[in-house]
Amino acid sequence: MGESLDLISDLPQSILENILTRLSLRDAIRTSVLSTKWRYKWSTLTDLTFDEKCVAPSTERAVVETNLVRFITGVLLLHQGPIHKFHLSTSFLQCRPDIDQWLLFLSRNDIKELVLELGEGEFRVPSCLFNCLKLTRLELCHCEFDPPKSFNGFASLKSLNLHQILVSPEAIESLISGCPVLEFLSLSYFDSLVLSISAPNLMYLYLDGEFKDIFLVNTPKLVAISVSMYMHEDVADFEQSSDYNLVKFLGGVPLLEKLVGYIYFTKYLSIGDDPGRLPITYIHLKTIELYQVSFEDANEVLVLLRLVTHSPNLKELKVSASPIQLFPLEEESFDLFERDYFDYKLPRLETVRMTDVSGIRNELEFIRFLMGTSPVLETVIVTSSLSDKEARMDMVVELLRFPRVSPRAQLLFLQD
Repeated sequence: MGESLDLISDLPQSILENILTRLSLRDAIRTSVLSTKWRYKWSTLTDLTFDEKCVAPSTERAVVETNLVRFITGVLLLHQGPIHKFHLSTSFLQCRPDIDQWLLFLSRNDIKELVLELGEGEFRVPSCLFNCLKLTRLELCHCEFDPPKSFNGFASLKSLNLHQILVSPEAIESLISGCPVLEFLSLSYFDSLVLSISAPNLMYLYLDGEFKDIFLVNTPKLVAISVSMYMHEDVADFEQSSDYNLVKFLGGVPLLEKLVGYIYFTKYLSIGDDPGRLPITYIHLKTIELYQVSFEDANEVLVLLRLVTHSPNLKELKVSASPIQLFPLEEESFDLFERDYFDYKLPRLETVRMTDVSGIRNELEFIRFLMGTSPVLETVIVTSSLSDKEARMDMVVELLRFPRVSPRAQLLFLQD
């Protein structure tokens, strides 16, 4: 019999590259044994992803660490051509000088995407990183980040993700402002940070940490915001001023489409002197999700009302109430819902989901307000945190009495 045809090896180069990119790097390198035509095809891959799976498993940490360093170093030494993406995800390499050498190599190879997800340690990002001026994406985890004074930013960077990074507020602000085309920004696990963000092309913002104050000074293109804020003890942890945080934080985002706020976010927004009607209307805002809202705090409820009534195209609203009274307050001397809020209409609101509802006055009045001002409302889902069966039944009876301006509105009552 004649030799069988090697149909795969004769495929166009673009198809072969596509096949290799769908394999793990370890398997891509293994294709070298298929034939002489395949021996070094992997070496021109532009996207390199490294993790513990690149080497044989071992119960000894030192063995895995040594083998992984050898594997990565070997791949870089044999690589040919540009490297556009370098992704290292491992808890085994933390403060190795090898990482510095790899980054120096990458800085000379027109790297565009760099992701370093290292284990908790004291890895200090080397200065050569700041010479990677063609970067479009940068993700750093568990690093110390200190740009040199001569650094003027990454002119091409579109995505920046910093997770549990040791860095000064000034350095972060300088980095952000030095990335003129930045579109995506994620900052997580930062402590007691006062942050000012100036990014004229930013579209997506994700913040998670102990932020004492945040200023969005130049972010007119933001379409999605997600914020988780934490405090040690009380509202005094936040910066106090007469400026209304709701306006300060959300007053300059006219294109906003989705807003998500977790623990303490509405508390933060409620700080300052309420100016009355907001100076902005969120005509593009379609989804609002606010979690752990304290309905015992009239100022937080007012934030919720301000956002809803200034979003004429809002379609979906999700709100969870604080399960416990985090901020003890005196009984309010006025009723928010005796104002002119029922003169507003929510012409596009279709879905409402309220969770952890305990049946206090402001919770029920807010639901009544939504049902009485939303002509196309379809579904109102209320999830109760009450354990007492009789109390739950009383709440259901009261909810069913609320007038609905939408003939299609359905009320669903669930128990946690």
